[in-house]
Amino acid sequence: MFQIIRILSSLVSIYMLIIFIRIILTWFSGMDQGRILEILSMITDPYLNWFRRFQAFRFGYMDLSPIVALGVLSLVNRVLYTLAAYGTISLGIVLALILQAAWGAVSFFLGFLIIVLVLCLIANLLKLGSNSFWSIIESISRPVLYRINRFIFKDRIVNFTTGIIVSLAVLVAAYMVLNIAVFFVSTLLVRLPI
Repeated sequence: MFQIIRILSSLVSIYMLIIFIRIILTWFSGMDQGRILEILSMITDPYLNWFRRFQAFRFGYMDLSPIVALGVLSLVNRVLYTLAAYGTISLGIVLALILQAAWGAVSFFLGFLIIVLVLCLIANLLKLGSNSFWSIIESISRPVLYRINRFIFKDRIVNFTTGIIVSLAVLVAAYMVLNIAVFFVSTLLVRLPI
């Protein structure tokens, strides 16, 4: 039984790798990938399309559904691995794994936004031009800056640099507080007797 679970865990890991390769290849759409991309699409797209149908995973031009899809597979893989390693699994362990998987996705998103705001701050301080890279960075940062600054400053107008710094501080603080909270809640969930 444990051997079958280990094999399933390995298959899930391989499928995650195939999905990751498929995602990376879409970034290089200008290159002729021919039959390889077609085969990978046949293998991965039915699973990925299930997540693409949810609008909640789309933010403007960004489609985060592949990250969510990989997160779900990662959760399944963790459950299988835990079951193979310990021979048993409790509701508390499953809940802790779900919480950690959700935090993995949220922390990735927060980390991404922090990096974007740091780049936006650098571009603003150094007065870099508005080429396509900086335009993309600015278009990603604008909704985040607007929402955070609207929450913090209400209707007061602040300059752009101050808005970036405050938003960056809020995101870093949120990241740290949530990371600690997830650790403590996960520890409590694992200890549940059921």
